[in-house]
Amino acid sequence: MSRASRAGAQGILAAYRDGVTVICELAAQFPEATWLAPTPCAEWRAADLAGHLRCIADDYHEYLDNAPASRLARLMAADALADATADAMGDATADSLARKLARQNAAELAALPDAPGPEHIRAFAESARSYGRRLPQSWDLTHHRYLQTDVTVGAVAGAACAEWHLHAWDLAGSLGKDYRPADPGLVLAAWRGGMPQLWPELTGRDGDDPWHHLLTASGRDPGWVQLLQPPAGVESSVRDL
Repeated sequence: MSRASRAGAQGILAAYRDGVTVICELAAQFPEATWLAPTPCAEWRAADLAGHLRCIADDYHEYLDNAPASRLARLMAADALADATADAMGDATADSLARKLARQNAAELAALPDAPGPEHIRAFAESARSYGRRLPQSWDLTHHRYLQTDVTVGAVAGAACAEWHLHAWDLAGSLGKDYRPADPGLVLAAWRGGMPQLWPELTGRDGDDPWHHLLTASGRDPGWVQLLQPPAGVESSVRDL
């Protein structure tokens, strides 16, 4: 890892670890029945989201094991090739990839053995932390290619970091709470670095709240709030975890 990439990696890896930690802290606040609460991910309840986190953490390991020829790499290459002659290439590719990844997520969740939310979260945390420990040694290597861009392992680590914080916001919403990371600008930049297919959606105006910008770019409504009162024993105050 070069000196420059090492400096950038430190901030992303710290935010990555924070994202895993805050998911665990929020999950610990869920009474059993609240795992059936809706989330800002319209088709998922909180228990489904916990299962998705478990699946995607394991997927990151698989993608790294097989880089730069993983199934994610093949998906990226196929969509880029299909849209290579389109004027609105970025938008078309982003929409197509989003649909395919959504189908993949649904299939993986359906195949996951039934387990309570806390069990999924424990498995997620173990897998995500293990993945984090693998990152420094391969940070500058190519993870996959998108159009003319070589997306490095470090860039994908940034996307994973942002994903953990986004899903922390989802879980907080199920508890009737709000959440924002300590450094939303870093999380937005990390997401952008790992998601070049979404650059057209990440061209917000100067002065935009970077966290609201990222929530919107990832298909979320920053105003989504659970209408139910927070469950007994759950703090109702907003805080940055």
